[in-house]
Amino acid sequence: MSDAKLLLSSPPPGAAADWTIPQAWSAYRPAEHALWDTLFERQCQMLPGRAAPAFLQGLDVLRLSKPGIPDFEELSARLQGLTGWSVVAAPGLVPDEVFFRHLANRTFVAGRFIRTPEQIDYLQEPDIFHDVFGHVPLLADPVFADYMQAYGEGGLKSLTLGALHRLARLYWYTVEFGLIQSDEGLRIFGAGIVSSHGESHFALDDPSPNRLGFDLKRVMRTPYKIDDYQETYFVIDSFEDLLRQTLEADFAPIYRSLERAPDLRTDSLLTTDRVIQKGTGAYARMKAAS
Repeated sequence: MSDAKLLLSSPPPGAAADWTIPQAWSAYRPAEHALWDTLFERQCQMLPGRAAPAFLQGLDVLRLSKPGIPDFEELSARLQGLTGWSVVAAPGLVPDEVFFRHLANRTFVAGRFIRTPEQIDYLQEPDIFHDVFGHVPLLADPVFADYMQAYGEGGLKSLTLGALHRLARLYWYTVEFGLIQSDEGLRIFGAGIVSSHGESHFALDDPSPNRLGFDLKRVMRTPYKIDDYQETYFVIDSFEDLLRQTLEADFAPIYRSLERAPDLRTDSLLTTDRVIQKGTGAYARMKAAS
């Protein structure tokens, strides 16, 4: 999701009214294609046994292993045949209303630039590797694809209810940094994790963070860290359950019920939490002391 403080109020020069721009795939340099391949290979080596099976299947059916930066037209043609989604390029972060409307219409907006070699491990603004490698494979899964559309529709409603920050937390702790329970144990599915070499290890293996069962109101009360590893990860039981909770929830009364509920600390544990793994907090303490 976007940060409204960083955004223009109207599309920048060269962008359409819906803030989309041509990907200009032919303009990518060989070095940029090579960097994509490096990032792709590095992540794919570590994701088996870590990533949700649906994510790995999406990589396969969308043929993202093809060398070089994906062409959005080719990628969208494959997605359209599977779930009716398409990928469009944007000049950067877009306003929330634009973002939600694209999701509600089954279009995913992605940045077209790729990070530099110096930014290979971290950059603040999402690039094409984060957006396409991290997000698009799960759009090939019919249930998760429906969840993303439902989220966009819910986002448009949230703009009139003064509760955008609540919905942003739902996106952060599912779409970006979600974990899922599987028969083989916990798996990662959030784009912010699967596209990050360091967090792919941290989210599953490190003893520091809490790993809690997903609860909609709990998630909406929990702030997140935008520039470091999370102190708490939420674990969904299945994409079907996540979609069901989203479709069945009446968000307006939920927002009203939370108006006077204080935000929780990012490392807090409640007696009502379903604790899957209690964290030691060691990483956060180390960072705070440094």
